[in-house]
Amino acid sequence: GDLTHWVYKKYPNVFKKIRGIVEESVTGVHRLYQLSKAGKLCVPAMNVNDSVTKQKFDNLYCCRESILDGLKRTTDVMFGGKQVVVCGYGEVGKGCCAALKALGAIVYITEIDPICALQACMDGFRVVKLNEVIRQVDVVITCTGNKNVVTREHLDRMKNSCIVCNMGHSNTEIDVTSLRTPELTWERVRSQVDHVIWPDGKRVVLLAEGRLLNLSCSTVPTFVLSITATTQALALIELYNAPDGRYKQDVYLLPKKMGEDGTYQPGRLDVGGAC
Repeated sequence: GDLTHWVYKKYPNVFKKIRGIVEESVTGVHRLYQLSKAGKLCVPAMNVNDSVTKQKFDNLYCCRESILDGLKRTTDVMFGGKQVVVCGYGEVGKGCCAALKALGAIVYITEIDPICALQACMDGFRVVKLNEVIRQVDVVITCTGNKNVVTREHLDRMKNSCIVCNMGHSNTEIDVTSLRTPELTWERVRSQVDHVIWPDGKRVVLLAEGRLLNLSCSTVPTFVLSITATTQALALIELYNAPDGRYKQDVYLLPKKMGEDGTYQPGRLDVGGAC
């Protein structure tokens, strides 16, 4: 997604030589839909992120395992009885919550999408606003794909030793830039673990400097990587071999048939309409 955005801004003529784009990140797909809606998408694009295989195995099942792996490797904290707020209840948020709940953590959810919020409620979680619980929680995990989800105001109100980490997108969800000021002291505890110290002595434990916890602090199962890579490869082959005119300058969902049917033949898929 970042590469597509960069090429679009800096070298738009490159798109004349590109047959299509394959995008597998949540935020990257969101950007493509924005370009398509504005009529600025120059080439066809395939939304791999919302394919059955990618969404479930990478976003849900993998995060269910890697969230605990990353937190345990970096903090060694015990989660039974800890109060945790998970920002976002999409596929990533669902995976994180399932793992934390199984360990006995008290889990709160923040969510702006009404359907996802209802799902969180029906799954037995309390849906709150971040401001309502920020003073009492022991762990804050972002899983939204948005930016500035946890702001400096939130960080100032956190209690001592609160753990803050990101499972969402890049390094935009936690406002880490606002912490790099002369009034705050950074102390490197171990690799990927920093204590940010306030003038009154309060410490916030920041993991991976706000970057993705699962990519920075844990291992990702090779099975998950192989599924994602294979799905992207199939989408690339389909875009390359499709006859001219099949795909317009729009964003297309990867058909279930491509991920499930062993008889798939490149360029011969009944894709249907753009999404």
